[in-house]
Amino acid sequence: MTQRPWAAIAATTILILPLGSIYAFSVFLKPLEALLGASRSELATVFGIAAIFYTVGMNVGPKLFGGLGIASFLALCALTGAGGIALSAGARSFIELAIGYGGLFGLGGGLAYVAAQQAMNLMPFRRSGLVNGYIVALLPCGAMLTAPACAYAIERFGVRETLWGLAAVLLATGLAAALMAVFAGMRLRAAGPAAMSPGERPGRADLFWKLFVVFLLAAAAGLMVLSQAAGIVAAYGGATALATLAATGVSGAIALARLFGGYLIDSFAIPKVMAGAQMTALAGGIALTLWPAPETSIAALLAIGMGYGIISGATAAAIAAYWRRALFGRVAGRVYIAWCLAALTLPVLAARLFDLTGGYRTAFVLAGACNLAAAMVALTLPPQSRTP
Repeated sequence: MTQRPWAAIAATTILILPLGSIYAFSVFLKPLEALLGASRSELATVFGIAAIFYTVGMNVGPKLFGGLGIASFLALCALTGAGGIALSAGARSFIELAIGYGGLFGLGGGLAYVAAQQAMNLMPFRRSGLVNGYIVALLPCGAMLTAPACAYAIERFGVRETLWGLAAVLLATGLAAALMAVFAGMRLRAAGPAAMSPGERPGRADLFWKLFVVFLLAAAAGLMVLSQAAGIVAAYGGATALATLAATGVSGAIALARLFGGYLIDSFAIPKVMAGAQMTALAGGIALTLWPAPETSIAALLAIGMGYGIISGATAAAIAAYWRRALFGRVAGRVYIAWCLAALTLPVLAARLFDLTGGYRTAFVLAGACNLAAAMVALTLPPQSRTP
C-alpha cells in the first residue's frame, strides 16, 4: 500500500480541527440557559460529561482497531459526533443535551482523536515528535476557530441553527477525512511483525505511571488557567477587553506550545524538556503571587498555559518514543485519563476557592505545587529509547 504522509496530515487536520469545538462550549452557555431553562451548574455538568466520554472514547477506540478499517472507523466517529450535536440542536431538556453533547459528541470525538494519533504514528515520518505535537495542537487551534464562528452564528441565526450547522460540519469533515485517509494509505494496525497481538499489554508499568502523574499535574494547572483565564484577569483588576484577549491568547499559546513540545522531544531528552516546561509555569505563578496585577496575571496565565502545552505535546511524543508504535493508541488512551481527572480537580477547586475568598491566590499556590511536583517526577523519567 502506497503511503502519502502529506495526505495523512491533511486528513488529520480536517478531522481534528472541528473537534476543537468541545472547548467552545462556553459560547453556548447563555443562549442554552434561556432556551432550556437550565442552570449554569447543569450546563457546566454537560461539559464534564463530554470530557468523561471523550476519555472513554480514547480508551475504547484501540479495542476496535482490529475489526474496522480506517475509513469505516472514521465514518463511525463522524456519525456518532455529528449525531450527538444534532440531538443537542433539537434538545428540549437538559437530559437530551447531556446525552447529545456530553455523551455522543464526547464519545465520537475521543474515538476520532485516538484513531488519528494511532494512524499518524504508523506513517513514515522522520520527526515523530513534531508530528505528535502537531496533532495535539489541533484541538486548541480548532477551539480558536470554532468559538468565534459559533458565537457569530448564534447572534446571527440562533443557537439551534448554529448547532445544526456544527453537526453538518462535523459530518462533512469526518467523511472527507475518511476518504482522504484511504488515499493517504493510513491504517489503524501495524503490518507484519510489528502488528499488535490481540491480548498484548503495553507493559513498563513504572514508566507509565510516572508519565501519567506528570501529565495529570501539568494538566490540572493548565486547565485551570484555560477554563478561567478571563475570570482570573478580571479578578486581578483587568478590564473586560483585556480579560477576553487573555482568554484567546492562552488558547493560542497552548496550541503553539503543544507543537513546540513535540518538536523539542526530537532534539532533547524527555526529562529535561518536561521539567523545564514545569519550572517555566512555576515561575509565572510565583511572579503573580509576589506582584499581583493585571499585567503579571496575563504573564502568569501564558507561562502556565505554555508549560501545560509543552507537556501535552511532549507526552504524545514520549509515548511514541517509549512504546512500540503499534501500541500508541492503547497507551495514549490510558494516559489521557489523566486529562479527564485534571479537568475535574484543580479547575473545580479554583472556582470554589474563588467563591470562598474572592480571589485566586490560593489556587495559584496549589497550581505552583502541581508544577513543582510534576517537574520532580519528570526528572525521574528515562531518556528516549524506542522499544523494538
